[in-house]
Amino acid sequence: MKKTMRRLLCLVLCAAMALSAVACGSAPSSSASSAAGVFTPGTYSSTQTGMHELTVTVTVDANAITDIQVEHQETEGVGAPIAESLPAQIMELQGLGIDAVAGATLTSNAILEGVTDCLKQAGASDETIAAWQAKSPEVVKEEDAEYTTDVLVIGAGGAGMAAAVTANQAGKNVIVVEKTGAMGGNTILSGGAMNAVDDGSEVAAEHEDSVALHIQQTYEGGDEQGDLELVTILCEQAWDGVEWLKDLGMEFTGVVFTVTGGLWPRAQQPADPEGTGFFKTYQNYLDNNEGITMLYNTTANELLVDENGAVTGVKCTGATGNTVTVTATNGVVLATGGFARNVEMRVAANEETKLWPTLDESIPSTNASGITGDGIVMAEAVGANLIQMGNIQLLPLGDPETGSLSGNIEHSVESRIFVNEQGERFVNEGGRRDEMTLALFEQTNTTMFIIMDSDTYPTGDELNNFGETINDLVAAGRAYKADTLEELAEQIGVPADALVATVEEYNRYCKGGDLEGQTDSFGRTLFSDVEGVNDGINDGPFYAAERVPTVHHTMGGVQIDAECHVINTDGEIIPGLFAAGEVTGGIHGTNRLGGNALTDTVVFGRIAGTSASEYTR
Repeated sequence: MKKTMRRLLCLVLCAAMALSAVACGSAPSSSASSAAGVFTPGTYSSTQTGMHELTVTVTVDANAITDIQVEHQETEGVGAPIAESLPAQIMELQGLGIDAVAGATLTSNAILEGVTDCLKQAGASDETIAAWQAKSPEVVKEEDAEYTTDVLVIGAGGAGMAAAVTANQAGKNVIVVEKTGAMGGNTILSGGAMNAVDDGSEVAAEHEDSVALHIQQTYEGGDEQGDLELVTILCEQAWDGVEWLKDLGMEFTGVVFTVTGGLWPRAQQPADPEGTGFFKTYQNYLDNNEGITMLYNTTANELLVDENGAVTGVKCTGATGNTVTVTATNGVVLATGGFARNVEMRVAANEETKLWPTLDESIPSTNASGITGDGIVMAEAVGANLIQMGNIQLLPLGDPETGSLSGNIEHSVESRIFVNEQGERFVNEGGRRDEMTLALFEQTNTTMFIIMDSDTYPTGDELNNFGETINDLVAAGRAYKADTLEELAEQIGVPADALVATVEEYNRYCKGGDLEGQTDSFGRTLFSDVEGVNDGINDGPFYAAERVPTVHHTMGGVQIDAECHVINTDGEIIPGLFAAGEVTGGIHGTNRLGGNALTDTVVFGRIAGTSASEYTR
């Protein structure tokens, strides 16, 4: 894969160092002014894992950093800007006491840890490292600010931006409040799969799919706990959402596939990796249309309510600790996401259902760091009814180090199997997400390996759904490659005879095998590989990747109706308040179908934007 190289030079600093060690911004250390200095001059490198693997290269002289380079594949719009800006901040400060950027903590921490490791390689003492980590930028508090707009949107993820653009298309001025430094939320970190059926089309006919089947599988896949009216809206308006995105300029590949836990090949694949295509599209709209103002690094704390009980705005904390107040003459849309990153909240919610053995800090999350349930807390404070909070979804596909979905080598359900540390299959890999993850909890070390052959990666340079090549993942040690299954088994530490027997048995259940027509031992029915040839896992080289359980989606939250009005504990509408996306509850039931989350953001984001635009006090 093409990698991005960011070279950041501090020429003024270097010139100043020729005059004075003090002028160069040397680290605050008792030994900083010593003749020998605190570092051994040279260039040092450290490889770390952010959202993806990155390499930090630091050049130092005796007392200061003179150059930082970051080679990375971080997500565009999330980690990529941090990989460019954070090294410059470290250079200017000549210190490491810089807070991780909300929404991009994996990238931030990886760079900070990489620089720290390089300084240690350069001979920095523990005292020097501590001094550098203690040095932080001075923050000057700005004046308080007040804004008024037609429609206020809280949260700049997928649902929030769909609402903002829709409201603006309706002729409204919009302010979007976002706690992090960029739009994206969880949507930009996703694999990009968006379930939608173009009813009656050739593609739907080819896959024997329909909106009715999508409704049925969504409702039954959530154990019939989802609101059937909302489920119907989700599925019936999904294709309109795709067409709306296309009209805004978003590109799709035309490939329809089955995402993990999606149960059916109906996921539309964006042309851009992960969820970046959605936000390229929304940013392009902002660049070419007036009337949407983005307030980044602004954390919403409290919904404002007038004497009639209508929600009129929000009180926030700005980047420098100042108070920012935004009021809306029309409606307020809550689109702050779920609470998968709030360990205390998810542990408490799990007590309702006791579905998972534990959801404590030992279980990582795929979510952006800012997804901490803020909107749910604010909505509850103004009387919103919270429903099905115990319905929390885990995936069996987390990166062992970070919990993220990056490094996942699969392209679609049909092309791979899961095996445990004994080299054996243990679950229907085409089944529900909760069933797969519960089965993974029962395996040794709650660890599994995805196993597949070269059908998806004939050259090794093809991209997975997260913009990574299998060659890069293998080189980074995040995936394994071998010419034979026996060699692959040795690399991942499972019994070779067991892995070979497992694959042979699986292959027999694929069409064309000697047990054609018989039922797979785990009930699996999805076998087609990427080219439609149902021959199983046969063609070397073979690949594997280690995966663990990770908290992915919280299906519970604020109750809404078909127009996205927020409902209070008395079953009545809270005037002026609308909600969309993962902050809401009651749509997906106990288990969300893979690929339905992005559909949710687009469909209900658009509805919320329309309803907020039409609301008047």
